[in-house]
Amino acid sequence: MFRLEKQFRFEASHQLPNHDGKCARLHGHSWIGRAVVEGVELHTTGPKVGMLIDYADINEPVKRLVEAYLDHYHLNESTGLVNPTSEELALWIFNRLKPLITGLSAIVIEETCTSRCEYRP
Repeated sequence: MFRLEKQFRFEASHQLPNHDGKCARLHGHSWIGRAVVEGVELHTTGPKVGMLIDYADINEPVKRLVEAYLDHYHLNESTGLVNPTSEELALWIFNRLKPLITGLSAIVIEETCTSRCEYRP
Protein backbone atom coordinates (compact mmCIF):
# COMPACT_ATOMS: atom_id res chain seq x y z
CA MET A 1 0.00 0.00 0.00
CA PHE A 2 1.28 3.44 -0.94
CA ARG A 3 0.25 6.56 0.94
CA LEU A 4 0.88 10.06 -0.40
CA GLU A 5 0.13 13.35 1.31
CA LYS A 6 -0.12 16.80 -0.24
CA GLN A 7 -0.05 19.66 2.25
CA PHE A 8 -2.01 22.88 1.84
CA ARG A 9 -2.35 26.01 3.96
CA PHE A 10 -4.87 28.77 4.38
CA GLU A 11 -5.69 31.66 6.69
CA ALA A 12 -9.31 31.84 7.78
CA SER A 13 -11.62 32.93 10.56
CA HIS A 14 -14.46 31.01 12.12
CA GLN A 15 -16.80 31.10 15.07
CA LEU A 16 -18.31 28.18 16.98
CA PRO A 17 -21.61 29.71 18.13
CA ASN A 18 -22.58 26.83 20.44
CA HIS A 19 -19.18 26.44 22.10
CA ASP A 20 -19.05 26.99 25.86
CA GLY A 21 -15.65 28.67 25.74
CA LYS A 22 -13.71 31.36 23.95
CA CYS A 23 -14.13 29.68 20.54
CA ALA A 24 -17.69 31.04 20.51
CA ARG A 25 -16.08 34.40 19.69
CA LEU A 26 -14.91 35.28 16.19
CA HIS A 27 -11.26 34.26 15.76
CA GLY A 28 -8.86 33.01 13.12
CA HIS A 29 -6.19 30.41 12.49
CA SER A 30 -3.33 29.63 10.18
CA TRP A 31 -4.76 26.28 9.07
CA ILE A 32 -2.70 23.43 7.65
CA GLY A 33 -4.36 20.62 5.75
CA ARG A 34 -3.26 17.43 4.07
CA ALA A 35 -4.97 15.48 1.34
CA VAL A 36 -4.09 11.79 1.77
CA VAL A 37 -4.19 9.41 -1.19
CA GLU A 38 -3.73 5.65 -0.84
CA GLY A 39 -3.51 2.81 -3.31
CA VAL A 40 -1.59 -0.29 -4.32
CA GLU A 41 -1.09 -0.03 -8.07
CA LEU A 42 1.42 2.28 -9.68
CA HIS A 43 1.12 3.49 -13.26
CA THR A 44 3.07 1.12 -15.50
CA THR A 45 3.04 3.17 -18.70
CA GLY A 46 2.98 6.74 -19.85
CA PRO A 47 4.25 9.94 -18.26
CA LYS A 48 3.21 8.86 -14.74
CA VAL A 49 5.00 5.51 -14.75
CA GLY A 50 6.07 4.56 -11.25
CA MET A 51 3.53 6.90 -9.61
CA LEU A 52 0.40 6.15 -7.65
CA ILE A 53 -0.83 9.62 -8.61
CA ASP A 54 0.98 12.73 -9.73
CA TYR A 55 1.19 15.24 -6.89
CA ALA A 56 -0.05 17.86 -9.38
CA ASP A 57 -3.28 15.84 -9.75
CA ILE A 58 -3.80 16.26 -6.02
CA ASN A 59 -2.66 19.87 -5.88
CA GLU A 60 -4.86 21.34 -8.62
CA PRO A 61 -8.30 20.52 -7.15
CA VAL A 62 -7.04 21.35 -3.64
CA LYS A 63 -5.74 24.71 -4.82
CA ARG A 64 -9.03 25.57 -6.52
CA LEU A 65 -11.02 24.69 -3.38
CA VAL A 66 -8.69 26.66 -1.09
CA GLU A 67 -8.82 29.75 -3.30
CA ALA A 68 -12.59 29.63 -3.78
CA TYR A 69 -13.76 28.85 -0.23
CA LEU A 70 -11.03 28.76 2.41
CA ASP A 71 -8.12 31.21 2.14
CA HIS A 72 -8.92 34.55 3.77
CA TYR A 73 -12.59 33.69 4.20
CA HIS A 74 -14.89 33.48 7.20
CA LEU A 75 -15.60 29.74 7.19
CA ASN A 76 -19.09 30.04 8.67
CA GLU A 77 -20.07 31.98 5.55
CA SER A 78 -17.92 30.50 2.78
CA THR A 79 -18.59 26.84 3.60
CA GLY A 80 -22.17 27.19 4.82
CA LEU A 81 -21.23 25.33 8.00
CA VAL A 82 -23.02 26.70 11.06
CA ASN A 83 -20.39 25.30 13.42
CA PRO A 84 -17.15 24.88 11.39
CA THR A 85 -15.11 22.79 13.79
CA SER A 86 -11.97 21.12 12.45
CA GLU A 87 -14.01 17.90 12.25
CA GLU A 88 -16.81 19.48 10.21
CA LEU A 89 -14.29 21.25 7.99
CA ALA A 90 -12.32 18.04 7.31
CA LEU A 91 -15.55 16.29 6.28
CA TRP A 92 -16.62 19.26 4.12
CA ILE A 93 -13.27 19.30 2.31
CA PHE A 94 -13.24 15.52 1.85
CA ASN A 95 -16.71 15.48 0.31
CA ARG A 96 -15.75 18.13 -2.23
CA LEU A 97 -12.40 16.60 -3.19
CA LYS A 98 -13.36 12.90 -3.28
CA PRO A 99 -14.90 13.06 -6.78
CA LEU A 100 -11.86 14.97 -8.06
CA ILE A 101 -8.92 13.00 -6.63
CA THR A 102 -8.54 9.29 -7.38
CA GLY A 103 -7.73 7.32 -4.24
CA LEU A 104 -8.43 10.13 -1.75
CA SER A 105 -8.62 8.36 1.60
CA ALA A 106 -8.41 11.11 4.23
CA ILE A 107 -8.23 14.80 4.98
CA VAL A 108 -6.13 16.03 7.87
CA ILE A 109 -6.74 19.49 9.35
CA GLU A 110 -4.48 21.25 11.83
CA GLU A 111 -6.31 24.12 13.45
CA THR A 112 -3.36 25.05 15.66
CA CYS A 113 0.16 23.74 16.13
CA THR A 114 -1.14 21.37 18.84
CA SER A 115 -4.62 20.47 17.54
CA ARG A 116 -5.13 18.08 14.64
CA CYS A 117 -8.11 16.22 13.17
CA GLU A 118 -8.13 13.44 10.61
CA TYR A 119 -11.25 12.41 8.72
CA ARG A 120 -11.26 9.09 6.90
CA PRO A 121 -14.52 7.43 5.92
